[in-house]
Parts: sequence; structure tokens; C-alpha cells
Amino acid sequence: MTNDDETKGRIIASHKRRELLGMISGTAAMTFVSNVYAQASEQSSAPFCIAKPEQTEGPYFVDAKLLRSDLRLDPTDNSVRTGLPLRLTLKLSALNENSCEPLAGVVVDVWHNDAMGEYSDVKDRKYDNRGKKFLRGYQLTDANGVVVFDTIYPGWYPGRTVHIHFKIRTDPSAERGAEFTSQLYFDDTTTDEVHTSALYAANGQRSTRNRNDRIFRKGGEELLLQLNRSADGYAASFELGLLTA
Repeated sequence: MTNDDETKGRIIASHKRRELLGMISGTAAMTFVSNVYAQASEQSSAPFCIAKPEQTEGPYFVDAKLLRSDLRLDPTDNSVRTGLPLRLTLKLSALNENSCEPLAGVVVDVWHNDAMGEYSDVKDRKYDNRGKKFLRGYQLTDANGVVVFDTIYPGWYPGRTVHIHFKIRTDPSAERGAEFTSQLYFDDTTTDEVHTSALYAANGQRSTRNRNDRIFRKGGEELLLQLNRSADGYAASFELGLLTA
């Protein structure tokens, strides 16, 4: 699995690649812009917020339409993907000229591989998980712009450092909604520790670290998760500002 850097499109408005996410018509329209770093006005009491880099979707996004917070369960057979528990909290803000306001009511998809480096619902050279639905799902941001997912610490596969994919969409059912896609990463020291456990170690020694990953090198330092130990695993949080129009 080495083609995770394949680009699949950057905006739903026209379903074509653009250097920046373009303007979208309509009173409720929104523009998500990547690779923009902005701060609230010095005269404003609004908190600091930053728009993080957009990164490739990769080849294994599946619009599974699974509204849920716990990604570990596979609803096709009620099996549970095991691994070190990870509670992932994302907080989205609408980044305006003078303020950072909670971004409520948008769809946030999350997907990643299991402890053995396998994705669900796809066929790869080493496995065929078509029809399976583990470690995929979406939530709608609440009034505070927050979504929470219960999942596991990802495994690894050749050519990539350990990562989680996410996609934000204003309206997946519409042709003129806006979309922002990127990836989240882990500190290598933490990953090394996690992957010493028997479940992860069964997949062998990982071959790619953050510094060797060509996708990580395109802004990955801005996409590192903040990790804290929990009772049985880790809690991770990430804040993301999105420029709105």
C-alpha cells in the first residue's frame, strides 16, 4: 500500500482540483482554505486560531455514511477492532477577519487503518476487506464545533508514517458544498512505545517515520495530535480553524 498520496479532488463545488478552495455561491456557502495561517485582530478579544494545511485524501476514503462516535465496531458482523484505545476530539472554528467562532453542524469523517495496517472496505495486495466497515464513521459538530470519536491507535504499513485521515464537508449530499481534507499524525516516540505491544508488534517493525514520509513533510508538523494518557489508552485533541466566506 504505497499510493496513499494519490489526490482525489479538493472541492465538491466543481469536483475538480484547485490550488485553493474556490468561492461557492449561496447565502449559506462556505469556503475552506488550506495552507493559510491567520490570527485574530490584535484589537479583538477573540482567541488565536490557525487554518491547518490541507493534505491528500489518499485512495481509501469510502463514504460509508456511518453516523457514530465509536469506530471500533464493524456493523457488518458486530466484531470489534482491537488496539490501544484512542479518544479523538476535534474542535473546528470558523476563522473570520476578527474572530474565531465555533463551526457547528458540519460533517466530519474519520478513517484509518487497524493495528495490522489494514483499512476496511477496500482491496489491497495483502488483504481484501471489501464490505467491512471498521474504523470509519462520521459525526456532526455540536454547538461548540466539537466532535468526539472512540477508536484505536493506528498501525503502520509500508511507505507511510502512522496517521489518521479526516474530511470536513458542509453538505455531502449537495453538489455545491465545500470540503476540506487532511491527515493527523503522532509523535514518533509515542508510536514506538505503543507499537511494542504484542498486538502491534505482530505487524513487524515499521519502516517509515515522520521525517521520512513525503506527505508528512508537507505540513505534518502542524498536524500533530496532542496526546494525553487516559485510564486505558490515550486521549488526543486537535483544533482546526477554517477560513469562511
